[in-house]
Amino acid sequence: MSSSTSASPSRTGAWFDVLFGWLAKGAAWLTLALLASILISLLVGAWPAIERYGLGFLTSPVWDPVQENFGGLVMIYGTLATSFIALLIAVPVSFGIALFLTEMCPAWLKRPLGTAVELLAAVPSIVYGMWGLLVFGPILAQYVQTPLQKLFSGVPYLGALVSGPPVGIGILSAGIILAIMIIPFIAAVMRDVFEVTPPLLKESAYGLGSTTWEVVSKVVLPYTKAGVVGGIMLGLGRALGETMAVTFVIGNMNQLNTLSVFDAANSITSALANEFAEAASGLHQASLIYLGLVLFFITFVVLTLSKMLLLQLKKSEGAKS
Repeated sequence: MSSSTSASPSRTGAWFDVLFGWLAKGAAWLTLALLASILISLLVGAWPAIERYGLGFLTSPVWDPVQENFGGLVMIYGTLATSFIALLIAVPVSFGIALFLTEMCPAWLKRPLGTAVELLAAVPSIVYGMWGLLVFGPILAQYVQTPLQKLFSGVPYLGALVSGPPVGIGILSAGIILAIMIIPFIAAVMRDVFEVTPPLLKESAYGLGSTTWEVVSKVVLPYTKAGVVGGIMLGLGRALGETMAVTFVIGNMNQLNTLSVFDAANSITSALANEFAEAASGLHQASLIYLGLVLFFITFVVLTLSKMLLLQLKKSEGAKS
């Protein structure tokens, strides 16, 4: 009797273990199935545009719904340019915030400052867009673009880079707004991964006479590089997929007149938000879905490159050892 009684909980636990295993596998397969279904639905919806334009869609700057002539170059350029500007600003700022919070911040300031940075992530994107259009845009035009145009007037390349009417909307404005939006995400991830570095490693480095920068660059960053890259990719994903804030400040112009960073442009998400509800079924709608497919592909390429970067870092670490 006692042996059968003791075996019963064991058998029950085994069944629960099997059930848990199947549920975990089911969740993994469900994720893959959802990803595949999204990709297939995008391909089906975009197929008329793919069949009509092919890969030439990616290099054509023309977007004319009246003549049913569509190309995605302007939107692709706007998406990549604004995301690049956002990362260029957000990564060093986020690194500085995380470094200050984990290594140099006084104890009484650490929690309030960390909370304040995280609260930036709770601000709705439409609020960022309205603030960018009504407040930040005029400031950028008056105190940045106008002086730069006077300074670089007649200078080759640099003059063209800051050309355009000083209205405060365009690629640079959208990139800066995106940078402000993704700083809390990248900074929070960097701060958390910096804090998991074993204190013994940092204390040993300080004991050997290392400076704060040497401890961070030679101890903390090598130990947390996977988390740092993950935080940067999280911020880039947010920048690539942001819609409302970019729609307010990028200008929504489907033309590439110049390569000025102050020029109005468009992005993939902004074009989808502005046109999809009113697009007629046919080539116009298919071209918009084609843009969504391109954004899906860009995100996939970015994630693949980040994985390759991490693998390369691991290989170089093994070679050093």
